[in-house]
Amino acid sequence: MRIVYCGDIVARPGREAVLNNIGRLRELYNFDVLIVNTDNAAHGFGTTPGICRDFLEQGVTAIVTGDHVWNQREIIPFLDDCKQIVRPLNYPESLPGKGARVIELPNGKKILVAEVVGRLFMEAVDCPVQVMDKLLQSYRLGANVDAIFVDIHAEATAEKISFGHYLDGRVSAVIGSHTHVPTSDFMILPKGTAYQTDAGMCGDYSGVIGFDKEEPMARLARRFTGGRLVPNKGPGTLWGTFIETDDKTGLAVKIEQIKLLSSPSEVPAAQRAVAAPRA
Repeated sequence: MRIVYCGDIVARPGREAVLNNIGRLRELYNFDVLIVNTDNAAHGFGTTPGICRDFLEQGVTAIVTGDHVWNQREIIPFLDDCKQIVRPLNYPESLPGKGARVIELPNGKKILVAEVVGRLFMEAVDCPVQVMDKLLQSYRLGANVDAIFVDIHAEATAEKISFGHYLDGRVSAVIGSHTHVPTSDFMILPKGTAYQTDAGMCGDYSGVIGFDKEEPMARLARRFTGGRLVPNKGPGTLWGTFIETDDKTGLAVKIEQIKLLSSPSEVPAAQRAVAAPRA
């Protein structure tokens, strides 16, 4: 199975970077599954049903969210209505939506998409390890699902790395999100799970994690929150991850980092420093 994952989409630049590149992603990777993270897609905070539909109508297979999933009230009923969106699994089960969904592909294969949020430097949530252990009692690679993709939405790198090793051999991929900075540690772990600490964001990199730099710099200098975070409005860049799995075992055989420019002619030279893979 060929899986493409696009990291945290931040506001309009991030949405456009992904939507403008879906055809290019299909050409480069011939993906079976396209997963996007919309945790910051609605003006930087959360997502909406309309934004999700825009992605689903363009061929996105599954949508994951994160700690901002509740920021836009209109998304709450959509979490139950749409069977292709996932909210964090380690929130209380009574909340709307599901933390994991099995999606059947046109070729008949099945992928389990799950997401957890971290506990270090984040709001209090249930243990991500315990909820994943419980989930994996019902799903096994090569048995009732062909691939298992897990997004860990967390602050601390050590927590993400530990989580990846904990699930090694039991899932196809563990890919991190939330910090909006792409890491270069993409690898296949010893037992066959593809891993990366953070896929990075899809958005405008000229500011601070997708937002205009003035307010973050002011907060750094004065040590208190005095203004609002406003998303950057410049051209965005798509950062993501490509994973290929073995058809028999469901474990990873390949992982690559993805970088695609929304509109190369509009992106400053500093952001064009790393060439898109296979371009």
